[in-house]
Amino acid sequence: QVHLVESGGGLVQAGGSLRLSCAASGRTFSTLAMGWFRQAPGKEREFVASIAWSSGHAFFADSVKGRFTISRDKGENTMYLQMNSLKPEDTAVYYCAASSTSVVVSTSGNNSWGQGTQVTVSS
Repeated sequence: QVHLVESGGGLVQAGGSLRLSCAASGRTFSTLAMGWFRQAPGKEREFVASIAWSSGHAFFADSVKGRFTISRDKGENTMYLQMNSLKPEDTAVYYCAASSTSVVVSTSGNNSWGQGTQVTVSS
């Protein structure tokens, strides 16, 4: 079992930036991938970004490609999501996820989940 705690959410104006963090503890030795999902009011939870823990290969949803970057610090067991050029449509609760069965996290995957952190982008 991997325990995940997100931090770094908040309120920013359109065009601004935020850096989200996800700290992992517990059985982190088994982690193959970590990533981020988000859920806006009235919408389904959607994939944002994923990173293979070992190689660092990253994947992004088209909606955030070129604006967001994902990274991880293996020594600190921490993952980050750097969000730049934020848009009002980025407003959502952002969830951290970790997978021990796939090198890419997915909404239907066998993930551990964080509690979520609110990101609000004003227009």
